Amino acid sequence: MNREPCAPPSKLLGVVGWSGSGKTTLLEYLVTQLAGRGLRINVIKHSHHDVMLEPPHKDSARMRRAGAAEVMIASPFRVAVIHELRGSPEPTLTEQLARLAPAELTLVEGYKWEPIPKLEVHRPALGQPALYPDDEHIVAVASDVPRPELLRPGVAWLDLNAPDQVLAWLSSHIVQECS
Repeated sequence: MNREPCAPPSKLLGVVGWSGSGKTTLLEYLVTQLAGRGLRINVIKHSHHDVMLEPPHKDSARMRRAGAAEVMIASPFRVAVIHELRGSPEPTLTEQLARLAPAELTLVEGYKWEPIPKLEVHRPALGQPALYPDDEHIVAVASDVPRPELLRPGVAWLDLNAPDQVLAWLSSHIVQECS
């Protein structure tokens, strides 16, 4: 079911955690379920690495290498804009959000430092410290261990191995259906 997005503008939720924690797997599940309900979901994925978006021999890559500031690839199936920074500062999350079409929910993977509501994906077995004790913007944690006794009040503790539980929390606390 396709429909126009709700007003007010998109809700926003960051999804943060260490590499290998399961952020992408969880996001894929959440997007599949929410989009299947007819909601328009946007995703911003931050990377610290250079991103290869097209093979070097393709026309779009050749135009980018030739010096084009932006290259748009358009087809009946999708449109992509590749914007070369060429030494300019990386756009802020606010600037990136402004480029997106309206949606009921925008999920942001990465941008740990941004002061936005966040869901942390935490697997202690990775040997990395949890982010939630030091980040007041983390409103929920999806983990594969039991809830700690000294969890800050108001932080939801969710079972990472039960993604339907994370979906239920997201649906009741973040996503608001249009009437």
